[in-house]
Amino acid sequence: METDGGDSAAPPPADGRRLLGFTVYRRRWFVLLLLCLLNCSNATVWLTFAPVAVQSAQYLQVGLEAINWLSLVFVVVAIPLSFATTWMLDTLGLKFTLILGSWLNMLGAVTRFCGTLGGQQGALFPVVMLGQTLGALAQPFIIFAPTKMAALWFHDQQRATANMIASMSTVGMRSSVPPTPPSASAEASGSEPFLQGLKLLLRNKAYLLLLLCFGAGVALFTAFSTLLEQILCVRGYSNDFVGLCGALFIVFGVVGAGLVGVYVDKTKKFMEVIKVNFSLSALACIAFSVVSQVPHQNVAVATVSSLFGLFGFSIYPVAMELSVECSYPVGEATSAGLVFVSGQVQSLVYIVLLQALTTPLADAPLSTCGNTVSWRVPMMVMGGLCSAFSCCFVLFFHTPYRRLEAEQRAALHTRYGAACGGNTTICGGVAPEQPITTQRTGEDEREPHPNRK
Repeated sequence: METDGGDSAAPPPADGRRLLGFTVYRRRWFVLLLLCLLNCSNATVWLTFAPVAVQSAQYLQVGLEAINWLSLVFVVVAIPLSFATTWMLDTLGLKFTLILGSWLNMLGAVTRFCGTLGGQQGALFPVVMLGQTLGALAQPFIIFAPTKMAALWFHDQQRATANMIASMSTVGMRSSVPPTPPSASAEASGSEPFLQGLKLLLRNKAYLLLLLCFGAGVALFTAFSTLLEQILCVRGYSNDFVGLCGALFIVFGVVGAGLVGVYVDKTKKFMEVIKVNFSLSALACIAFSVVSQVPHQNVAVATVSSLFGLFGFSIYPVAMELSVECSYPVGEATSAGLVFVSGQVQSLVYIVLLQALTTPLADAPLSTCGNTVSWRVPMMVMGGLCSAFSCCFVLFFHTPYRRLEAEQRAALHTRYGAACGGNTTICGGVAPEQPITTQRTGEDEREPHPNRK
């Protein structure tokens, strides 16, 4: 049932009996819009300098390594802060966490702007780094929120789409949760204590595999975004073309995530979609590692960048939802947050590793940025890592969809109780157990009627 009322919606019956459906509120789309805008703002702060690394180094009078740290500071800060953020989301709520993230994000952006007002250019870098650090403090509060928001405000046929919109993209929030839950799992959201949830996750083999493999995927995408200009400019590609490749990478990624989010919401084929797209993104990564080292291949480089974004970006929201499905009843912020932490830790390792593997070039006549190092070996390593982790995930990852199963059981008991007039003792005392299918194919599927043999 959907209502356009706000907090004036009628509360659940006092005797605990539940109607056949849960309530969703139209203002959930406003909450989603706010989170989307905040996520986009923080991502802009994060990746401001990566597409123009050489020009930024010249303006701030520092080396390329220092410019890379303007992005890497987000990784370093997020690792310790992520654990506090997951606890805050699951205990203090969505509203408090997002408002705190919004203020930190704004202060970071203002600080960076103030840094450009100084007289001596060399003195700007510490101020800019301070602004980046404040933005980095805001990132975990913002980027952990989509999975929690989707679980609390959207029913199961819209969760992946809502997660996608918020992830690819809160001051106006009046409350952390809607007046009544949209689904059975939303009622128990965050029901496991934080430390107990961590223990459950560490014993969940499927979750640990997802943590490792998808974290590696996030890390490789971060490395791609951070180092793209430095990789391509050595082979003669202009800064404008590098910017175009970065834009295509993001635009096609958002389109792919949108299509995949809608498809997964309808079919619930989380594992199949991620395995297919992970494999295709590995092929695109290998192709990029080859064509990026060949000059005058603008069409090929742009095409491969688009495909890398199309298949790779679309994994993110689905994987976040899958992390909740395979770890339920652990809180959404905890399960999705640890995946993000894994990605950040591996991002730091891979970016430092790829830079260390570069070799000096005796001559680079085509270079458009003064960079004279070869990225051939780092690109081969990046392609190999992506292939290895995608194969590991495709071959070994299997899990039941625990949250969907819990919601189907709750729906079965709800309908059974309704059929018995709210008193299950009339019908034998206990609702019958029915086989539960987690691979649902659409909204037309329904559980058997409890009185039908």
